[in-house]
Amino acid sequence: MSRPILARIDPQAFRHNYLLSKNLAGKAQALAVVKANAYGHGLLRCAEAVRDVADGFALLELAEAMSLRGAGFTQPIVLLEGFFAHDDLQLAAAHSITSAIHCEEQLRMLELTELEHPLDVFVKLNTGMNRLGFVPEQLATVLNRLRASGKVGQIGVMTHFACADGTGIDAQLARFEAAALPTGLACSVANSAALLRYPHAHHQWVRPGIMLYGGSPMPDLQSAEQIGLRPVMTFASRVIGVQSLQAGEAVGYSATFTADRSMRVGTVACGYADGYPRHAPTGTPILVNGQRTRTLGRVSMDMLACDLTDIDADVGSSVTLWGEGMPADEVATAAGTVSYELFCALAQRVPVVEC
Repeated sequence: MSRPILARIDPQAFRHNYLLSKNLAGKAQALAVVKANAYGHGLLRCAEAVRDVADGFALLELAEAMSLRGAGFTQPIVLLEGFFAHDDLQLAAAHSITSAIHCEEQLRMLELTELEHPLDVFVKLNTGMNRLGFVPEQLATVLNRLRASGKVGQIGVMTHFACADGTGIDAQLARFEAAALPTGLACSVANSAALLRYPHAHHQWVRPGIMLYGGSPMPDLQSAEQIGLRPVMTFASRVIGVQSLQAGEAVGYSATFTADRSMRVGTVACGYADGYPRHAPTGTPILVNGQRTRTLGRVSMDMLACDLTDIDADVGSSVTLWGEGMPADEVATAAGTVSYELFCALAQRVPVVEC
């Protein structure tokens, strides 16, 4: 008999969230960001949920793009980091996979590679994130070289915001638009936070990511529920043991939690080897039998402890680590991280089922 732990994935919730993003996008088209195996939710599972409505997809790995093409998806697919080798470039062009171009090395590789089919591209500009991209002042030169190569089809321009979920986008957007708008090319700048907060930055293509999975890109400003998003992943387990503690007794490794009264402590079949954050402190919220309580002490590799003192629960009681009824954003905030990391960290040993 397997351990009582699993992740339930709701494709219809993903579809709902994507349609919400399209509605917010207005006239813009929406590239569903499905990188990292759809943030740990399953690439093909999520893509299938929006096959008939998706404007396009964005991801990192050429292998993932090829799996979408192999499954019959005909929408635009954008490689957000572009290509890394001549063979990748040829394969992307042959299968109509759009590539970001963000550096001189990629531009030169394109110029030197023989292609049987033109490659659609997005020129990525660095407007202040300082990760990838040409500086905006280079855009005209890059465009001239792309066109002179005779190897590109459609061209777009993109950038990525550093603070769309916080202090804002004004400086980056102004720098981007000064360079890109005069070209008349399609533009893509808005991630989930910008899609929600800055309608004037939608341009031709938006790139919803975390919101598709039911997470808020700015949980301190607006919760997923307030936005109208539904959780796609519910990470669930059960209580497998109960201990009675007296005041002064401790729980778990390093005895980081000490009871200040008589308590009932439940042991849950879930630990950091399953993808639960080890650094989640005492007090991280958890649902047991649908009742809200808290974790206690240090998370172990395979187990964690929770407070059963004031709730009706025992061995066999259901546990929701995050998902339906327990927002992943709230768990992430308590653990000092973001819901993106929770989703992507789901361990391979955890069974995944659709609901």
